[in-house]
Amino acid sequence: MSYPIKNIATIIQGTGNLLVDADIEHLLTDSRKITFPSASLFFALHSNRRNGHSFINEVYERGVRNFVIDENINTSTFTDATFIKVKNTLTALQTLAAYHRSQFSELPVIGITGSNGKTIVKEWLYQLLRSNYQIVRSPRSYNSQIGVPLSVWQINKQHTLGIFEAGISTTEEMQKLQSIIQPTIGVFTSLGNAHNEGFTSLQEKANEKWKLFKQANIIICNKELLKLINEDNIAINKKFITWSTTDKTATLFVSSVKKNSNTTQIHVCFDKNSNYHITIPFTDEASVENAITCCCVLHSFHFSEEEIALRLALLQPVEMRMQLKKAINNCYVINDSYSNDFSSLSIALDYLKQQSGNNVTTVILSDILQSGLAEEDLYKQVAAEIQQRNIHRFIGIGEQLNKYHTLFVNIAQQTSFYTSVENFLQQTNPHQFKDEFILLKGARRFAFERIDDWLEYKIHQTVLEINLSAIAYNLKTYQNQLQKDTKVMAMVKAFSYGSGSAEIARLLQFHKVDYLAVAYVDEGIELRKADISLPIMVMNVDEVGFNALIEYNLEPEIYSFNIYHSLHLYLLQQAITNFPIHLKLNTGMNRLGFDEKEVERIATLLQQNNTMIVQSVFSHLTSSEDEADDAFTLQQAKTFLQSCTAIENKIGYQFIKHISNSAAVLRHPSLQMNMIRLGIGLYGVDASNNHHIHLQPAATLKTTIAQIRNVKKGETIGYNRKGKLERDSKIATIRIGYADGFSRKLGNGIGSVFVNGQLAKTVGNICMDMAMIDVTDIDKVNEDDSVEIFGIHLPIQQVAQWSNTISYEIMTSVSQRVKRIYTEE
Repeated sequence: MSYPIKNIATIIQGTGNLLVDADIEHLLTDSRKITFPSASLFFALHSNRRNGHSFINEVYERGVRNFVIDENINTSTFTDATFIKVKNTLTALQTLAAYHRSQFSELPVIGITGSNGKTIVKEWLYQLLRSNYQIVRSPRSYNSQIGVPLSVWQINKQHTLGIFEAGISTTEEMQKLQSIIQPTIGVFTSLGNAHNEGFTSLQEKANEKWKLFKQANIIICNKELLKLINEDNIAINKKFITWSTTDKTATLFVSSVKKNSNTTQIHVCFDKNSNYHITIPFTDEASVENAITCCCVLHSFHFSEEEIALRLALLQPVEMRMQLKKAINNCYVINDSYSNDFSSLSIALDYLKQQSGNNVTTVILSDILQSGLAEEDLYKQVAAEIQQRNIHRFIGIGEQLNKYHTLFVNIAQQTSFYTSVENFLQQTNPHQFKDEFILLKGARRFAFERIDDWLEYKIHQTVLEINLSAIAYNLKTYQNQLQKDTKVMAMVKAFSYGSGSAEIARLLQFHKVDYLAVAYVDEGIELRKADISLPIMVMNVDEVGFNALIEYNLEPEIYSFNIYHSLHLYLLQQAITNFPIHLKLNTGMNRLGFDEKEVERIATLLQQNNTMIVQSVFSHLTSSEDEADDAFTLQQAKTFLQSCTAIENKIGYQFIKHISNSAAVLRHPSLQMNMIRLGIGLYGVDASNNHHIHLQPAATLKTTIAQIRNVKKGETIGYNRKGKLERDSKIATIRIGYADGFSRKLGNGIGSVFVNGQLAKTVGNICMDMAMIDVTDIDKVNEDDSVEIFGIHLPIQQVAQWSNTISYEIMTSVSQRVKRIYTEE
């Protein structure tokens, strides 16, 4: 569905010269995600760190000719573009989406809110209802003030049901989302502590979320929640379907929950007279509650008890994140097979281009089932999406794609089609894939996991999972603490603290950090070869690496006269002037850098010679996280600023100043200066111990159980018989040792790991490739079960404390033989 640009101007009450007579199909808020420029409308939004107006030139150069702005800009250079001026661009985006929703007033819409479970419930409802309805739903977790309007914009005349999430972080937000979603059925999944900082109480949060249901005819929630809702918010003309495990007056009373090894049987009584049971293929508490919520929704659609039980028994797990992992022949695989609809394809293609840079890209796609579109129209759109992103090779699997293969002629350099996964595997050789990024996007029934396994780089079962969404969240969290013009330098040295330099750098570049920093020239070269174009500071250089600095456009740290003179002579020989450098000052760390008394001399050399130009001057704080050393920290900053002033006075120009690390950002906001350096804070480790900021753990080290044995009291475990048992015990051997980064310091019960919801202590010495743990008191432990070494359930800070070290060492000690898997939610 499209709108003439002149109609949009009227809807959002904008003014301007409508120079282009365009029909708008796509709304843009991100300059990096342009697919169909001529039919797109760019909204120049504002955030704490970015102003969308500064990207207008970039967006224009990529073909977009329609813009919504709320600032006065010089439009004279954009002679063939339309600019619509409004009071607030975000409000305009939301107004347009609300208008679009109102054009489908007869469309039933499920609006989902809550602290947890929104995306799972949305995806499960899609599974449960898609055989009866043509469903439009929020892509992934598009539930914010920006994500909701972009989700609702997808509605078209083919849809017969909408399912949308709404997430908020403070008051006065939900009313805006309600006007856009306009749900007819409201679902409140749960109420927890997420985003508590935006509310004065749990009751305030509950009532703010409840505003989503202002015009809903049916509301579904846990009955206990109603106790928190103000009476004036509970309209008597609404139908409530409540559930409870304790209150028999609830519409759906859960009388018992029985968990087996892989399933849970739930006995329920609906409306006080209908008793039946449902079985779901999950055992965790969250899944049980989410399934009960879905059961209530199915009742609101008047399904029979038998049909509800049948559908819930067939629920599939929801993999809410894309996985990026190393594959054969120096390839990378992005596995996004958890959903295969048209909207999620577009998101996956954007992620493929983000991660691949200028590398070769391949898309392996299955038939898209139950899209609601005529098949030919659907695959015309798919072909256009592929072509717009300049994919090198397209592989289609399924009878529909084979039927419409002529639509894909010339959309990529290579195209091929197969009737099934078996057919593809039989006719294709793994060696045909080399040095490329491969996107797997398949409907569940095609079992693309077989292709994933076929391409996988086979190493042992210990993996380090890096959640790229968590890193992006942590970056934004720190950016929200910064003054508007303060830049960000991200530290990606030491293989990005063990997490993978190129992959993390691509993410940081995508989110527009200002600088990257590496420890050695080799690391900088790796990033350049991975198509990282951000400025890169190299912290340790020597004469051997000077040529690489020039060739790969890397900016060295100059910390001594010896390094300065060596580089100066090299630049003279190469006839190079004004080469960018970063000057390191020693203000108390006493490691590297020019002392205060040497500042005048180095400044004079820089002023007299024109071989180098100072990009930044910086120093290291010794203990910004330690309150006892606050006076010393402030003295360091004072000395640093005095030295910077002396340098500026001598060389005659200004430069970037930075001294703050992750901890200082939070504990010493006055020291932000022109730029701050973020290191381990990006990975969710708050070195400042500031409990007012919420970071997400980004790294999870996992392994599996190789063997379980019963060992008698008095027997010993491991080398040197260090683990002597004081009781009959069940001992599990796990596939990780000190060669993987699991320190020997953690042996003999000093450390623990997380297994099936509980901590299990180590037993005996840690071996090179294996370790033993005591699982005697843990139920239902089996061989090949997953074991968390550190991550979401077992914080890396705790492991560091057991090891008598710091989180930095734990992260960087994870061996390169441990496979890295990158996920994005």
